[in-house]
Amino acid sequence: MVLPSTGRPINNTKPIKKMEDYQQRVIDEKNELDEKIAGLSKFLGNVNQVPSDERVRMHTQLGLMEQYSLVLGQRIEAFS
Repeated sequence: MVLPSTGRPINNTKPIKKMEDYQQRVIDEKNELDEKIAGLSKFLGNVNQVPSDERVRMHTQLGLMEQYSLVLGQRIEAFS
């Protein structure tokens, strides 16, 4: 049997923990951040009208957002 919310198999020897409110907030934050990352990535793929120094800052921002998303993902993995 598979747990619908995660797609992971249910381990009958281990009780399923109720998710804490802060854990759901972390998941929501990562989902929102990943949408912003996708939007900025798409924008940067078609951004010839923006001055080059601004494009550099935007690429820096994108890299930092991706690192932040990775950390949030690690936190989420640790919830289980």
